[in-house]
Amino acid sequence: MAERDLGGVVVATALPYVENPSAPAGLEVAYDRYAEHCTWLIDNGCHGVGPNGSLGEYSSLTDDERRRVVQTAVAAVGDRATVIAGVHAPGWHEARRWADLAGEDGAHAVLCLPPTMYRSGPVGIVEHFAKVAEAGLPVMIYNNPHDTKVDLTPDLVAEIAAIDNVVAVKEFSGDVRRAFAIAEACEARGSSIEVIAGADDVLLELMLDGATGWFAGYPNVFPAEAVALYEHMRAGRFAEARTLYRSLIAAFRWDSRTEFVQAIKLGMDMVGRHGGACRPPRTALSPDQAEQVRADTRRALDALAALTV
Repeated sequence: MAERDLGGVVVATALPYVENPSAPAGLEVAYDRYAEHCTWLIDNGCHGVGPNGSLGEYSSLTDDERRRVVQTAVAAVGDRATVIAGVHAPGWHEARRWADLAGEDGAHAVLCLPPTMYRSGPVGIVEHFAKVAEAGLPVMIYNNPHDTKVDLTPDLVAEIAAIDNVVAVKEFSGDVRRAFAIAEACEARGSSIEVIAGADDVLLELMLDGATGWFAGYPNVFPAEAVALYEHMRAGRFAEARTLYRSLIAAFRWDSRTEFVQAIKLGMDMVGRHGGACRPPRTALSPDQAEQVRADTRRALDALAALTV
């Protein structure tokens, strides 16, 4: 059984590009900037990074790029933090290959969706995760029914949790009742699994109900503040956590919207990081969307400034 604590604030890292006409969609991965960003996140207290997630635009990368992104993250954070590599794929044969490569390249664990291009049933889903787990790394399964059209229900999570090396579930359904329901289903089956908050705008609710970690998007913009929020919750300082959460929630809601990658990258630009453009299929935010992201980010920045006065 693989052992690794996958809790804490693990950042689903955004991926910077630079313009290059010969690169896919005219955008070349800026590995040096990505390495610097991973280092900055850990310097600001984050407990890990998650390369090749949806926020990292894994599906828009070539195979060579996708592998090098993991290698870059591993080299940047070293032994200071956890690297949880996304191994999402249409079938287990591909996801397992990415898990094997992640292990070769020094990742500490993997994050895995159900099959991404086929609405698999329970038997196929369990097989998918079992095959990925055979790579030997700790596995965080990922419930994102909005994108995959497959819901890892509490009973199904409890069944998957019995697989060796499956240790956590990133819960992104938006249903804050899931933490208790997953715990109850696991107890009934004699299995166990750590619940990780997978959406920024349900963090407090899921941690109150037992979530032990946060696989997060907006620490790309607000890393130190996100860590402070998590630590308040873990220590039971709920009033302080609620005040900080309320300051950030308008921005955090973008993490649960279709345009979350573009929104978070725009937020990064606003705080002096390199967010920049996205590769297809993602398009630029509409003028109205961009203005709303700016307004929500400014609101967060102003509220945070007031808290430090």
